[in-house]
Amino acid sequence: MNVLVVFSHPKRKGSFNHAVLAELTKGLAAGGHNCEVVNLYGIDFDPVFRERDYAFFADESIPGDILETMGWRNRILEVSGRGPFGFLKRFLANRWLRRRTLPQILREVRRRAPRDVVEQQQKVAWADGLILVSPIIWMHYPAIMKGWLERVFSYGFAYSLTPEGWKGSSAGRVPLLQLKKALSINTTFFTQENYRESGFQDAMSKLLLDWNLRYPGVPEAELVCFHAVSAVGEKRRKLYLEEAFTLGKEF
Repeated sequence: MNVLVVFSHPKRKGSFNHAVLAELTKGLAAGGHNCEVVNLYGIDFDPVFRERDYAFFADESIPGDILETMGWRNRILEVSGRGPFGFLKRFLANRWLRRRTLPQILREVRRRAPRDVVEQQQKVAWADGLILVSPIIWMHYPAIMKGWLERVFSYGFAYSLTPEGWKGSSAGRVPLLQLKKALSINTTFFTQENYRESGFQDAMSKLLLDWNLRYPGVPEAELVCFHAVSAVGEKRRKLYLEEAFTLGKEF
């Protein structure tokens, strides 16, 4: 199986998450899997959804009336008019737009989709399985990994919408991901009892697995937490690392 591992931890090395990653990848190799690791901090991935990310919504599958309200012609003119010689560039863009149909404009906009996102989408498309490794912060992934999901799992790649979906119904979301399975391995600050008794464990599972993974088409997704890593003893941390190896080998 081709497995993409997306890793997020602000330390360059030496964290317990790095140790988890090392054992996980050893386990994947022992299980005969092909593995590629994307270290989000290592590649300085930009997690911020910016104006250019809307290029993925330049899609002819979107109902025509909604496409018109998106104002793609005006968007192009606005972007073209920025920076030095903005007036001239806006003039040339306006000439170009007058000679193009809306489908031609949409294709040109999509051609300019952010390259860093397209590269990550190519990695996801290569993979049969996805593993996310990170600490839990505020009951969610770190911002850089959440941003990776927001930008990479884009419209037209991870999901699309029916006309009902564009009218606001979540039932109109169409899953597009071809991943067979996914695993989220996360370290926490508090104990397993704290998360279970408060209901946060169920809430995290619902959000991280159902919405982020199952909803866009991953049929099998699992959340594994290594709880209270900074508080447990060396023996427990060793068991966590052994589990990380096993999770990789049996993935």
